Amino acid sequence: MQNCTQETKSVPKLDAAGRIVTETQFVGLQSYAAIVEPAKAWAAITALDYRALMAIDFWRALRFTLMFTFITLPLVLALGLGVALAVNNTARVLRGPVIFVSLLPFIITPVIGALAIRWLFVSDGLLNNGLEWMLGYPVSMFSQGWTIEILMMFFRVWHVAPFAFIILYAGLQTLDHDAIEAAMIDGASRWQRLRFVIVPHLAPLIIFVALIHLMDAYRVFDEIVGFRADAHVISLQYLTYDFLIPDSTGNRSISRAAASSMLTMIGIVLLLIPLLRQTWAQHRGSR
Repeated sequence: MQNCTQETKSVPKLDAAGRIVTETQFVGLQSYAAIVEPAKAWAAITALDYRALMAIDFWRALRFTLMFTFITLPLVLALGLGVALAVNNTARVLRGPVIFVSLLPFIITPVIGALAIRWLFVSDGLLNNGLEWMLGYPVSMFSQGWTIEILMMFFRVWHVAPFAFIILYAGLQTLDHDAIEAAMIDGASRWQRLRFVIVPHLAPLIIFVALIHLMDAYRVFDEIVGFRADAHVISLQYLTYDFLIPDSTGNRSISRAAASSMLTMIGIVLLLIPLLRQTWAQHRGSR
């Protein structure tokens, strides 16, 4: 018996000279609009509808990225400075072991460290069982977005604070002890010596640590993967990664991923401008 088959072929349109007619259309801005969704975002902002705005993946990722960056930054600087001051006042015999122990969190791979913290707070985790024992009722740290965000911020501070500590501790070794002694003779308290002598001396290093942390925290990705938090929380970097994952048909949103990465880069530049301007002003003033 005869079998009939149906084929569909794409025949290009030819001009009078027999050449294929091509039409080029610029779609770069469409990729940005597809991510930002300006019409829906503006409608949600004007209506003060926070839930509608957070329903858009880009704005939800931007909200968490900014909050994660600006909350962890002062905590990293404060904890790093506190540990640096404590180690600087420790006996010389104990400084080596204390520095080694303090640097251990920074040595651990971020994804592995995030997984370790997650295992401590899952339903049968050690710390989660301790919380349930103290509070007297079941605790589920991974059932809500805000508890996951707190855990991720805790992990970032714990992981990055040793970097700030070692940089600021190195800066304390160059501190002019005559200025400290003069302040003590003038009756300055410990807080006043820290505020008016130590912190101004460490200001360039504090700005350096802030620059590094801003660039790194704004690209937060490892914590979301390690804590498996993408169902509740996403970041701009994770949004780019999600666009590159093949869908059910095997297609990737490469144009949207490129637009998302560019928006992430622009955000980093905008965050760094104030610190870079201050650094440039100090550099010009020291010349």
